[in-house]
Amino acid sequence: MLLLIAAPSAGAEDRVQTQASMAQVAKLLDTMSEQFAKANTLLERRDAFEQLMQKTPGPSRVQIREVDAGGVDAELIWPARLHYTLGKRAILYVHGGGFYSGSLDTHRASAASFAKAASADVLLIDYRLAPEYPYPSQIDDTLTAYLWLLDAGYESSNIIMLGDAVGGNLAIEAVLRQIKLKGPSPAAVITISAVTDLAATGASIRTNAANDPFGNALQLDAARKAYLADRSPTDPRVSPLYADMKGFPPLLMQVGSREISLDDTLRLADRARQAGVDVTTEVLPGMVHQWHLFPFWLDDARKSNQRAAEFALQHFADKPRE
Repeated sequence: MLLLIAAPSAGAEDRVQTQASMAQVAKLLDTMSEQFAKANTLLERRDAFEQLMQKTPGPSRVQIREVDAGGVDAELIWPARLHYTLGKRAILYVHGGGFYSGSLDTHRASAASFAKAASADVLLIDYRLAPEYPYPSQIDDTLTAYLWLLDAGYESSNIIMLGDAVGGNLAIEAVLRQIKLKGPSPAAVITISAVTDLAATGASIRTNAANDPFGNALQLDAARKAYLADRSPTDPRVSPLYADMKGFPPLLMQVGSREISLDDTLRLADRARQAGVDVTTEVLPGMVHQWHLFPFWLDDARKSNQRAAEFALQHFADKPRE
């Protein structure tokens, strides 16, 4: 198994978490704990997540346009220095939030940062949420948005799918469905903190329970029920860990070492690699669930997001001009 700790080219000094990084994560966790202290239900946590992200810096040096992506509300975001509304390269960004939360507002700044770092247009989608809209609404919306990009003129070889947390689940499942339908797949897929096993059988669910308050196991159970109802969590159409990954495009999976979903990434990466998929795995020392949303507070988030953008650049058929 190929396991990359920190950057693939990092020296030994970069392969362990620094004291400065530990302090930054501790401060982030204090902020999260305060924000989510009184949020017990899924809808309360949805509101708490929105309020948390309202306290963070907004996007800068980008242009944003609201779009109807085949019936899916979305925003098209591109670097301000590029004066066009439709370029060659696109990233379809599928946000996280447990299937029940997350929005354009919570992930706009993150999407904008990838637009700039990858010199690409980013389509950030506002897919339908559980419990109001259970499975398969979220996967339907993700695939609809991907097909909209193709209809809009982007070539599949110039589209990267990126999903964080359950967004990683949705991105993988949408691509698996596209493969089954024999449609064109994106050039590559990037997941961050991916949730790949809704049956929650990974050992890290228990071993990292005290280390990852943002990825709460009890909330994962409630979210699963809201999303799946009576459907089996080991159904490969909802948990990619149990799916046939043959024919899947190149895959980058980033995950924090403190996450309860650590094993969701490691086991899916192994399964995909055994199926012949080109997989790159990065485990970030000391990082918690969805650390990448906070590059303005975490140095490690800035670095890992830049590596994700570089992975996208490597797999676009049309490279940006130097």
